[in-house]
Amino acid sequence: MKFLSHFSRLVRTTAFKLLAAYLLVFAVFAVSVIVYTAWHTRELIQGQVADDLNREVVFLSDQYRIGGIQRLVYVIDRRTRRPGSSIYMLTNFQGEVLATNVSDLSFGLLDKPGTRFTTYNRPDDSGVKSHVAFVQAMFLPGGYRLLVGRDIEERDTLRDLVARPAQWAVLLIVVLGLAGGVFVTRRVLKRIDSMTATAETIMAGNLSGRLAMTGTQDEFDRLAHSLNAMLDRIEGLMQGLKEVSDNIAHDLKTPLTRLRNGAEEALRTARTEADWRGALETTIEESDDLIRTFDALLMIARAEAGQARAMMSDVNLANIAENVSELYEPLADEQGLDVVVQVEPVTIHGVRELLAQALSNLIDNAIKYGRPPEGMRGRVAVTLVRRDGEAVLTVADTGPGIPEPDRERVVERFVRLETSRTRPGSGLGLSLVGAVARLHGGSLAFSDNAPGLVATLRLPAK
Repeated sequence: MKFLSHFSRLVRTTAFKLLAAYLLVFAVFAVSVIVYTAWHTRELIQGQVADDLNREVVFLSDQYRIGGIQRLVYVIDRRTRRPGSSIYMLTNFQGEVLATNVSDLSFGLLDKPGTRFTTYNRPDDSGVKSHVAFVQAMFLPGGYRLLVGRDIEERDTLRDLVARPAQWAVLLIVVLGLAGGVFVTRRVLKRIDSMTATAETIMAGNLSGRLAMTGTQDEFDRLAHSLNAMLDRIEGLMQGLKEVSDNIAHDLKTPLTRLRNGAEEALRTARTEADWRGALETTIEESDDLIRTFDALLMIARAEAGQARAMMSDVNLANIAENVSELYEPLADEQGLDVVVQVEPVTIHGVRELLAQALSNLIDNAIKYGRPPEGMRGRVAVTLVRRDGEAVLTVADTGPGIPEPDRERVVERFVRLETSRTRPGSGLGLSLVGAVARLHGGSLAFSDNAPGLVATLRLPAK
């Protein structure tokens, strides 16, 4: 029962059905070729036999015309004595046999001229089964009738020599095809079962499971590679979601607690209108910080989901760089920084608002963390060039920079290298820049400015 169940499962697979269909088509084609070959061979041999009979009849007719009946009898008698001779019979107008080398011919065979098949025996056969011959009958002047024929057992033997091995060959093809189908189907089913087991493991919650690859680069390997890449992406998103959830719980708990404590303190201690106003202003300020954090999270989510692609248009990135840099010049000057802008016109296909926000975040970070030591003047350099079909936008500062091991981590949500968190910020600025870069098919990278940091945003140019 187990074997039948397993075999039934194999037969129901698409791979086995395809192989069976191909095998059926091939078997029909093979049988058709074999049948056509046998038929064509038979017709060819029969045509040759008919030509030989016709030539011999013409020859004997000439002999009768030249020497009469006696010469014809003499010629036939000589020909019947040859090994493997043809079939001959000569009768007079009364039906008496004048010359022959056969017996037991079909009745009425000489009643009308023409070609036909018949059975016969030779005088020395002694009870052997009748032979089959292809004969031609004709009437001679004077009422004589002549029959010439050829044994066609060789034709039938040749047909059997072709047909019997062909039958076994077709049977062997079917058997080997079925065996090959079972073998191939089992291998395919094994790969699919492995993929199914991995998928069930993943559905059970183990996102680290991956589909096995054999290294043959066949269609299953290509499918496994694509699915594994998708699983890597899903696992990364789930891990990011978990980290975001943890970070939200951690980073938003403090301002919410501070907000609640401030309200409780106002209820306990506030006595005058000024006290109540101060408490409300503090509450509004904390609420604005929370709203900005949630707005940043929402913007990142929309950018990563690609919802803003419908808003894309051709924009001049140089204009955005100049406008955003000009906006931050007063703030930079207050912090002892000079903003230097060097841009060239570069057009890209993107969302103007998101690109402006990304550049604002980069410049804001450069001003916030790129302050020079007391008594020194710092510098924030914004450059834009077109290079190898890309718009390369860089923001460089002269601050302490970011240690190399942390340069990839800073684009994660809520990551702040300043553990004391004395400076304002939510740790979402660079995450938004990275999301905007991915939305536009670009990338964000960081390098050393010696001293300071260089943030490089690469975007496809038009």
